[in-house]
Amino acid sequence: MAEIRAEMVANVWKVLVSEGDQVDEGDTLVILESMKMEIPVLAESPGIVTKLHVAEGDVVQEDELIAEIG
Repeated sequence: MAEIRAEMVANVWKVLVSEGDQVDEGDTLVILESMKMEIPVLAESPGIVTKLHVAEGDVVQEDELIAEIG
């Protein structure tokens, strides 16, 4: 299982996947916003999104868990 974590403190601007979705390596899962910049969060491996830990409007801290891919 792959854990996708935030690289910085940011707002969750848009969630592009749902639990149960099939993703490929490099697919955008979530778009974060920090200092007016959009930062895509990418799948690091192919698989199924087993758990989303964020919703649009949430604030994530550095290294906070965003999603799990199994």
